[in-house]
Amino acid sequence: MTSLLRLSTPSDAHRWSDERRRDGQSIGLVPTMGALHRGHAALIERSQALCDRTVVSIFVNPTQFDRSDDFDLYPRTLDDDLALCDSLGVNAVYMPTVDAMYPDGFDTTIDPGSLAHRWEGEHRPGHFAGVATVVTKLLTAVQPHIAVFGEKDFQQLAVIQHVVRDLGLPVTVVGEPTVREDDGLAMSSRNVHLAPDARAQATSIKQAIDRALDRSTSTGSPSDIVEQVTTDIQQAGGTVDY
Repeated sequence: MTSLLRLSTPSDAHRWSDERRRDGQSIGLVPTMGALHRGHAALIERSQALCDRTVVSIFVNPTQFDRSDDFDLYPRTLDDDLALCDSLGVNAVYMPTVDAMYPDGFDTTIDPGSLAHRWEGEHRPGHFAGVATVVTKLLTAVQPHIAVFGEKDFQQLAVIQHVVRDLGLPVTVVGEPTVREDDGLAMSSRNVHLAPDARAQATSIKQAIDRALDRSTSTGSPSDIVEQVTTDIQQAGGTVDY
């Protein structure tokens, strides 16, 4: 592995960004929580296509987890993550500690509004406030021109776009299409936690969506399509939350 530049504090990231900006270079940021896979690689490559320099942040953010056990079990593969970043030619990795991000006395939370309280937000109270807060801190530290997020977490992408717009942050948020396994399952760091039977069932989500797309071009009404997607997933053994 080459000497991949590692930034540990907000001031480190700020200083690095200032130097790049003084040289007239554009900066792309790919925020992650680590456990990187081919989906993250696509985000990195998109940033590299758009910007002169690319930073990947790796930070498992405790404030966006509604259960402590979920935080504790989140996969952490730092050595592999750094190797992937190095192989892709990432310019710097921003790896702040929890204390660096949330020092003693930190008491500010960004509430993204009504968008954050429905769908996923209804099932994970406080999740999107944690996401909005940490992403704002990452953007403030790295000062990128562009930040790239996956469309897999589509509500998260919408929340971040909403926050950036409302706060007037000087960054363009770019969405990157979902990268999938060969059988259609969306790539996710959490897929490693799926038991074999659940892993097999999970492919029904993409299959149901594909059938819904076919129906949307015919005579099916929106409510009929939603009902059929729900039925397809339930028949495969899944549960639809929203």
